Amino acid sequence: MFTVIFGRPGCPYCVRAKQIAETLKNDNEDFDFNYIDMLAEGISKADLEKSAGVPVNTVPQIFIDQKHLGGCSEFEQYAKENLGLYA
Repeated sequence: MFTVIFGRPGCPYCVRAKQIAETLKNDNEDFDFNYIDMLAEGISKADLEKSAGVPVNTVPQIFIDQKHLGGCSEFEQYAKENLGLYA
């Protein structure tokens, strides 16, 4: 399973999503992720809307195996339900 997190510096939800991903990577052999700094890469929310297929108003935006999941709350819930986070 490969996860991509699109975030911005200084965003507490982006930091939290990255922490969750790091925990999952340490606890699951088949989990890996890439964190992309949107400002450094010149990626806008409008750019993400094209990939997500939905309006993007907040960051982070998270994709699992190239499928749009949502933001930090959705990622944390998914990780708890499907990946054994805090099990």
